[in-house]
Amino acid sequence: MGVMGKRVALFWPGDGRSIPNDLARPSMLQATEQLEKALRKLGREPYRIEGFLSKPHESIEKLGPVTDPMIAVCVHWIYGPHTVEGAIGKDNPLLLASNFSGQWPGLVGLLNTGACLEMMGRPFSRAWTDAADFTSDAQFMSRLDEWCSTGRIHYEQTGLSYHAPVSLQASATARVVAAQLRARRALILMLGDTSMGMINGYFGPRLLARHGFSEHKVDQAWLLDRGKRIAPSRIDDAFAFVREHGVTFHWKQSGAEDFDESATKEQLRDYLAVLDLVGEFKADCIGWQYQLGLIPLRPPSDFAEGLLNSVCRPESNGDTIVCSTEADQGNAVPMELMKRLLTAKGLHQAVMFHDVRWGAMHEGRFLWVLLNSGSSSAYAFNHDPDSLRGVHSYRQPSLYFPHAGGTFSGESLPGKITWSRAYVRNDELWMDVGKGEVVALPPEVRDAWWNGTTREWPLMVADLGMSRDALMAHYLSNHVAVAYGDIFEEMVALSQELGFRVRVWG
Repeated sequence: MGVMGKRVALFWPGDGRSIPNDLARPSMLQATEQLEKALRKLGREPYRIEGFLSKPHESIEKLGPVTDPMIAVCVHWIYGPHTVEGAIGKDNPLLLASNFSGQWPGLVGLLNTGACLEMMGRPFSRAWTDAADFTSDAQFMSRLDEWCSTGRIHYEQTGLSYHAPVSLQASATARVVAAQLRARRALILMLGDTSMGMINGYFGPRLLARHGFSEHKVDQAWLLDRGKRIAPSRIDDAFAFVREHGVTFHWKQSGAEDFDESATKEQLRDYLAVLDLVGEFKADCIGWQYQLGLIPLRPPSDFAEGLLNSVCRPESNGDTIVCSTEADQGNAVPMELMKRLLTAKGLHQAVMFHDVRWGAMHEGRFLWVLLNSGSSSAYAFNHDPDSLRGVHSYRQPSLYFPHAGGTFSGESLPGKITWSRAYVRNDELWMDVGKGEVVALPPEVRDAWWNGTTREWPLMVADLGMSRDALMAHYLSNHVAVAYGDIFEEMVALSQELGFRVRVWG
């Protein structure tokens, strides 16, 4: 791209719901004013596309006619289509710009939107800053200047490679698991479709079939029907089980008076209905949409999802059942592969699902706050496969979840980890693989970070073996799959054996 014109259009991609957009409006205005100031300092003439883009058609109608360079202001959770649908088929320079803040998941929205654009083959750039005054961040201004001058930002590739040394033993373990998948491909039971604008989270059977996976879709309406037929005795037994095995329920707290025992029992009804569907279809793992279709009809799926990802659960067969929240196949696939590798290596099979929510420096290294609403195994909180101790269930915030129900939360214990993520680039499935360490923070730091994000959700603070800027520049998702234990070499080898393009971090 050559030298750009002076005019730059700023737009506000939004959530699909009005409440999150209204809550984020002050932050959005602040960030927009900072961007305008920064652009004017660089000799540009910014102007605004009016209003939030909160439906795909609004993106098509408002961004479609724009031929000037465009900047998406990313300061809260935003749906991918609210940028993508108005940007595809055009080649005007596009920048995703975010404040690096944990209060609202703006950087999470940037990462998801970037992955959606990448999947659709639409070029874009990214810029981010944690400075209150954007113009005081020299690196941010340098990147913004590069984008204004050339239409693209180029980032260092430090810490990224496309292979890693693999031992003979790791290779042999990977071949054993690959043989399992060739003998019987893994079946993902999809409860609903993609969730909340995550275009990048759905691969479909054409891509899955190349790598040892199949999918079967079941409409979420089946859960309403099947749930009615769950015997009350099964719900009572499941309720007794979770209480006896150590879950702490925060029922009827201030502001959550409607969260009570009956709400938890309804979550267990859904858990049992899903368990029956898994048995009926002999599924290996699950992608569960929940949002937004079931929000006004059923309690949140998080408590059920946390149980499914735990060995210690009602009516357990001694295995976890990988459950990828928001029906995200980009996590379902690596979670299932990691589970099999952990088992083959004699390690505990639980794999956690998280958002890459925020991060900060602590004692000389950058730590990421991994925080998703509840699809984490109890094992993260206790390292005891036979217990649910350490699990706390708080009411999901009522502004977003009108139907009362609890989370599956806790503080993740320290330990070495392997992490991964699958995504689409150039119509091929790629696998990111890295390793790192979960860190225990001092209580006052932990509480400040946890309260600064979403306190009701499970917390994992981790060194992912990369810098903040490396992840922000190159990572292609808002989600990550995390397992305790070292299966790094095995995951690299298995991904290559199954035909994924592999990118190694750290």
